Amino acid sequence: MSTHIKIFDTTLRDGEQSPGCSMNLEEKLEIAYQLERLGVDIIEAGFAMSSRGDFEAIEAIATHIHTPTICSLARAIKADIQAAADAIKKAKRQRIHTFIATSPIHMEYKLKMSPEKVIENAVGAVQFAKSFVQDVEFSCEDAGRSDKHFLVKILTETIKAGATVVNIPDTVGYQTPEEYGQLIRFLKETVPGIDKVDISVHCHDDLGLSTANALSGVLNGATQVECTINGIGERAGNTALEEIVMALNVRKATYQAHTNIVTKEIFKTSRLVSTITGSVVQTNKAIVGANAFAHEAGIHQDGMLKMRQTYEIMEPESVGISSTKLVLGKHSGRHAFTDKLKELGFTLTDAGINKSFEEFKQLADKKKEIADEDIEAIVSNKMAIGEDLFHIEDIEVISKIGQKPNATITLKKGSEQVTKTAEGAGSVDAIYKTIDEIVGEEFQLKDYIVQGVTGGTDALAEVVVRLQEKKRTFTGRGAALDVLEASAKAYVMAINKLLAGRGIERIKAQL
Repeated sequence: MSTHIKIFDTTLRDGEQSPGCSMNLEEKLEIAYQLERLGVDIIEAGFAMSSRGDFEAIEAIATHIHTPTICSLARAIKADIQAAADAIKKAKRQRIHTFIATSPIHMEYKLKMSPEKVIENAVGAVQFAKSFVQDVEFSCEDAGRSDKHFLVKILTETIKAGATVVNIPDTVGYQTPEEYGQLIRFLKETVPGIDKVDISVHCHDDLGLSTANALSGVLNGATQVECTINGIGERAGNTALEEIVMALNVRKATYQAHTNIVTKEIFKTSRLVSTITGSVVQTNKAIVGANAFAHEAGIHQDGMLKMRQTYEIMEPESVGISSTKLVLGKHSGRHAFTDKLKELGFTLTDAGINKSFEEFKQLADKKKEIADEDIEAIVSNKMAIGEDLFHIEDIEVISKIGQKPNATITLKKGSEQVTKTAEGAGSVDAIYKTIDEIVGEEFQLKDYIVQGVTGGTDALAEVVVRLQEKKRTFTGRGAALDVLEASAKAYVMAINKLLAGRGIERIKAQL
């Protein structure tokens, strides 16, 4: 018998906690729609009590998403649980996920509570959550470093109180697969009533073991896996959804388990999350990386030509990646370009298609062949939410050995154009200082990441920048044949998001 493993996606909650991955309401809703198409069982839409923005995003997702269960996180505090209940009340399927730390180090130094008090608060939280919804998940934060006999006590009492799911998180990624599997097995065999609830695993990747630990949990009785798209999340990240799903899919005989995930939607979902968060997927990332189905070594190529299965244990089509890429060039028309957008999972307005097609034709005049990654990078330039405040009209950079580079930039805001020139330590620094002068303030650059989208000297460059303002991070992404142009595009996009964010905060303050 194959066990159904529920997929609990926490990209919009734990994933967003990854530095630089914050999203606004529209972006979260767009990802939620795609998670619904992907077939996840539960969407943890956010932490309702953490901010007004999180509450509103959860509420919007609860209103518009119909198939998955919509969940909000809450500490074992009545105000948190009330906020969670209010945020998800329009959802067709509702869950409140409440938690409290159970490891000695957390109880003593963070909570400053006795074990008895922790159990009391946990039971009270589950009971209070149960007064709003039938589906209540209880988590033992830092279960991986908790005393297993204490876990038996607190799980026994929270199940009695009405918990329908008990989560055993390896919050700091400390466990090994052997240890974690043994812990899940011990709890399954020891806790009274646990056979009537779902056992969930939530593993972090601090030692690179999150997927292995979660799979070990499945082998030992877990029926729910908590994960994120591309494995994004706190510190080193979470268990990657795509890795869990495809491991269960490819190794059916080993795990005797299955999910409801529509695997052909995996790659589209990965690209969408990467585009919106600005979190670049490493090229050798399992399942969704650019090299996951690429073969360069002569021996591998020879084997692939003779029999595909010699070096591929799954078909790229199974995760939504085309095995053969349609090569587009300067002679390609709008129809072929639009078909390619659909194949890659992008849904644009007519205006968006027109703008992207125009940029595609400009790039095609400079490159012999346009790869899928080029088109994805072009479209990502158009995916900033809301109206841009500033647009780049012209860039000129002069750089000579022994002299400081200077940049002359023209930005347009509405009908007004402003041109200024400034020097910098390097070409990119000169560009950013010039843009700062035009906008009228200096921005705090937190991250600057550049990579080639495709191979060759005519590769499209993709730049991701993150600006920091107080506790908020704003991500900009730019792509162009010239890395300096891509850098300017990314910086201006991030500035537009930051300024738009200020406007939203001002409006909220007036309400």
